[in-house]
Amino acid sequence: METHCCEDMRREVERVCDQHPDRFDCPDCLVGYSPRFREYGLLIHDGGSSWMCIRYCPWCGSLLPESLRGQDAERGAAADGRGTEPFRDV
Repeated sequence: METHCCEDMRREVERVCDQHPDRFDCPDCLVGYSPRFREYGLLIHDGGSSWMCIRYCPWCGSLLPESLRGQDAERGAAADGRGTEPFRDV
C-alpha cells in the first residue's frame, strides 16, 4: 500500500469511476500516480493518455518524491521495446 502526502492526494489517486473504466476518460479523475516511477501527474483529458508530472501536492503543498524514471532506465527495465506508460503499469 502506497503512502501519499495527504488524505486528499490518496483519495484522488485511488478514485474509481463507475462510468469510465479508463481514468483518462473520466473528467473527475485529476491526478494519477505511477508506483513504478514514483511519479504523480495531472491527467490531461484530450482523448489520449497525456499527463504532466507534478512536483508538489496541489492540496497540501508537500514536495512529492523524486521520480525513479532515470534509475529505471539505467537498470534497463524498459528494454523489452514496449516503452513506458506512467499510469498504466504492468
